[in-house]
Amino acid sequence: MSDPVTLLKKAKEGGKKIVGFYCVFAPQELILAADALGFALCATKEEPIADGEKTLPRNFCALIKSSYGFAVTDKCPYFLYSDLIIGETTCDGKKKMFELMSDFKPVHVMKLPQSYLDDNDKLYWLSEVEKLKSVLETTLDVKITEEGLVKAIRVLNEERLLMQELAGLMKADPVPVSGQDLLKLMWGRNFTFDRAQFAEQMKEMIRDVKEIIASGKGAFPKGAKRVIVTGVPTGVGAEKVIKIIEDCGAAVVYIENCAGMKQFVTLVDETKAPMEAIAEKYLNTPCSCMSPNPRRMEILDQLVEEYQADGVVDIVWQGCHTYNVESRVLKDSLKKNSNTQFLHIETDYSQGDAEQIKTRVQAFLEMMN
Repeated sequence: MSDPVTLLKKAKEGGKKIVGFYCVFAPQELILAADALGFALCATKEEPIADGEKTLPRNFCALIKSSYGFAVTDKCPYFLYSDLIIGETTCDGKKKMFELMSDFKPVHVMKLPQSYLDDNDKLYWLSEVEKLKSVLETTLDVKITEEGLVKAIRVLNEERLLMQELAGLMKADPVPVSGQDLLKLMWGRNFTFDRAQFAEQMKEMIRDVKEIIASGKGAFPKGAKRVIVTGVPTGVGAEKVIKIIEDCGAAVVYIENCAGMKQFVTLVDETKAPMEAIAEKYLNTPCSCMSPNPRRMEILDQLVEEYQADGVVDIVWQGCHTYNVESRVLKDSLKKNSNTQFLHIETDYSQGDAEQIKTRVQAFLEMMN
């Protein structure tokens, strides 16, 4: 079987259009309806950061520096082969990164409203989604039809339902698979060429996990401490904290952040007009860039109860001010509504603080007793 980079190159040579995006706010239905391949580009590797810091301030968050380092050096094939990059205004650092990036790559930046609660914000966001549709049609020389949007909505909704079913199996005790393995699966979805094949792989994975549960076995002993991870995107390559938690003997039963389940918890309403329904689904993403952000608090309260979590770990990259501030709000909310143990970890991609984090996690788990 060909490796992903070879498949990408062949697709490009065969005339397939490629679209890269950096955030779960990018409406993937529009990319699919344009008959293009869409890939997530947010970088979670430490190696490109030095190249990113040649242009960007050193006190930017690791995710932005890694993303820009990959882009400016052409070391990311998904960026290299992209015909268009979709950016978004989730933070000031990203906005300036996209401004610099536009000097050497076609970039369209979606301008987010400040909230998902007001009707005016919803109308504004719908206009941004419609603008993206026009940009995709012009840049890729295609026509995005209503029929194509309806089909794309069904395909991606099926993926979301499968992800929800798989995540729900983590409620079992003993926990059937590790959080690290679950993360790899969700991360791999960002680089899918054949969505039907991916759906079949998901169904097979769900069957396998159900068999593990039926056997009474698991990745952790029965009664292991159960932890929900939330906060910034912690994709493959930046899963340091998740690994430390599980190395200390606790099970990560749910990954709520953008690299995890955040993008899968809400479906596109198939009974509404496609563009309106797509805009509604993506605007309801409970990101810390929204102010206020009550949906995140409500979701985590619900998750703690459903997954019988003993604690919540909130991971924040150094320099990510919105998640750092909201960590205090989340802590107060969890204490008030569920009295759940809470640990805030501010870190970066390096391993320099791994032992310090391990000590804090061990103390955190001991507090649960």
